[in-house]
Amino acid sequence: MPEHYLSNKSTHDRWNRDLPPQLEVESGEVVKFDCLDSSGGQLGPSSTVDDFLKIDRSKIHTLTGPVAIKGSGPGDTLRVDVLNIQHKGWGWTSITPGLGFLPDRFPDPFLFIWQLDEASTDSMAPAVVPLRPFCGIMGVAPATPGEMRTRPPGIFGGNMDVKDLVAGSSLYLPVLNEGALFSLGDVHAAQGDGEICINGIECPAVVTVRFTLLKGNRLSAPVVETPQRSLTTSGEWTMVESDEDPLAAGRRASDRMLDFLINNWRFSPPHAYLLCSVAMDLRVHQVVNAPLITVGASLPKSLLPLVKTPSF
Repeated sequence: MPEHYLSNKSTHDRWNRDLPPQLEVESGEVVKFDCLDSSGGQLGPSSTVDDFLKIDRSKIHTLTGPVAIKGSGPGDTLRVDVLNIQHKGWGWTSITPGLGFLPDRFPDPFLFIWQLDEASTDSMAPAVVPLRPFCGIMGVAPATPGEMRTRPPGIFGGNMDVKDLVAGSSLYLPVLNEGALFSLGDVHAAQGDGEICINGIECPAVVTVRFTLLKGNRLSAPVVETPQRSLTTSGEWTMVESDEDPLAAGRRASDRMLDFLINNWRFSPPHAYLLCSVAMDLRVHQVVNAPLITVGASLPKSLLPLVKTPSF
């Protein structure tokens, strides 16, 4: 299959199903996305807090795309395999007054520049932070017409900030428009669950993904599949939901995991419920993309026989 390239000149900072595709590919093809940092290239390795205060915030979450997948349409599922994420040696993390999880404690702006080695950074010594680059935003065009800011996530994916979407992982998204119109960006070299100050290590990067179209495999909201990484880390299935009420998001994610077990492995509903109670984790992925909180329900893949093409 050919490999395509999309430069960081092919960008947008609003979701809009009427945006023309920058590239059209077949199912099974690979695209390499060159991504600006989440400021849209307004910050750099020598930026100061004064520079940070002057940025145009309407450019936050500049995304590369969209890419159309031939033959895709509503009712299909798009599988996005993350093949590689290569950062460019630096990143930043900030405090923005009035935002984040603890705004009353941190009323003043702050900017920190990280120098990134291949696998870690010791910029904030004595801490050594391991790097696990992932895209904070991966999504298809929403179903609703008109422009939409990139900050809130949704059933289309978007700003989910699920830190498990590293190289080797796969994201399943419901297709909501003809061509799917997929974009990504907001790359983080590292992030904790919750992302409490509102940033991970924001960085420019080159992201390589493979698209696979699953015709007629209807999906209600995003699913993340992570790979086995060692004899003790088997990978997981994660149902992702976002809501203003994190309990509502957690209940929907749990309901979807029960249905996933029932549909693919023929568990009875009570057995699926009990299995999730003893083996499933509920995680808060982000608490700062107001007004929505993102929650994932994660189950180890090692518990279950392999399913080649899962039914959602």
